[in-house]
Amino acid sequence: MTENLEQLRKEIDEIDEAMVKLFERRMGVTDKIGVWKQAHGMPVLDNRRQQQVLEGKAALVADSSLGPDVTMLYETIMGLSRRRQRNLVREGAGEPNFDRYKAGLDLRREPAAAPRAAYQGVPGAYSEQATMDFFGEDATPLGLPGFEDVFLALQSGEADYGVVPIENSSTGAIRQICDLLSQYAFYLVGETTVRVSHCLCALPGTKLEDITHVYSHEQGLFQSEQFLNRYPHWLRIPHLDTAGSAKYVSETGDRTKAAICSERAAALYGLEVLAREINFSQVNTTRFVVVSPNMELRPGADKISAILTTPHESGCLHEILGIFAVAGLNMVKLESRPIPGKRWEYMFFIEFTGDLLAPGMEDVIREICQTAADFRVLGNFKANLEGSV
Repeated sequence: MTENLEQLRKEIDEIDEAMVKLFERRMGVTDKIGVWKQAHGMPVLDNRRQQQVLEGKAALVADSSLGPDVTMLYETIMGLSRRRQRNLVREGAGEPNFDRYKAGLDLRREPAAAPRAAYQGVPGAYSEQATMDFFGEDATPLGLPGFEDVFLALQSGEADYGVVPIENSSTGAIRQICDLLSQYAFYLVGETTVRVSHCLCALPGTKLEDITHVYSHEQGLFQSEQFLNRYPHWLRIPHLDTAGSAKYVSETGDRTKAAICSERAAALYGLEVLAREINFSQVNTTRFVVVSPNMELRPGADKISAILTTPHESGCLHEILGIFAVAGLNMVKLESRPIPGKRWEYMFFIEFTGDLLAPGMEDVIREICQTAADFRVLGNFKANLEGSV
């Protein structure tokens, strides 16, 4: 049996040796095609030609069950071919997306000392907790009414950083933040998480039967929906933030009003906790990102965040995903958002493992810039999903 296995392995080695030689030959022809395309001003990617080639290769196999595997094999080979051709053609040399990326990298700054950090909400908000977790006691926290106020504070120089929630483990991406990140030319320089534990809170002495109105951020109301459904007569009133709803209820002096907020916020505003952990998921966690007007590359940066849009051509997103596969980069997030003012067109928020200063990363970024309709690196920072959990 061992002799048979060794013989089979030897046969595999012989086949592989022949395949490597053929691969080298194929790449040599690929280079010639790249030179020809450069001379004739042709783009590297021809979607129609690629589809024809893939279908043709799949049709060559006698065993039809191997068709998908052959397609996958040639998608990888053709991805490698396009990378070589782009290095020759330099399609998009002087391309605005890549130039913008390089400019941001060149203008990166060192982390600010004793930073002013803006967040949305009032003291006691989960955003304030995230700010304290990330910056510690060195920062001066600045609570502001709305999410866009945080971005405006960065724009005006009133704050050095902004700390905003970007997604929740139970309810997904926070659309307002995604839209603001696409609107403002800022960068992400860090992340942290905060475990969300909602409480129903009211003035001391309040009983459940006294309550008629419940206030919280829309996410707080949604995340506590199962609990609130037990009391269908309660009116649910969206508020700017959870801690702000606690402050409001405290200021009204009205025992018919309650707030959904953290236990810390309840203590800050003199409220009594009537029910704890009312959110439907007990592993409910919100991820916050740290926004800066300038790119920073802090020690240990290992996650890259970006926004891209694709041309109106079939297969373009698949082509971009192929670039990550060929480069051996692990994509950890892919989220789509409608493009404001355009019907059925989408931007994609992506995150993948990597270091912008690592060898070969600049070529990967250049290749994506050449393929995408628009591409913007949001930042490179250390993955930190441990926070206050």
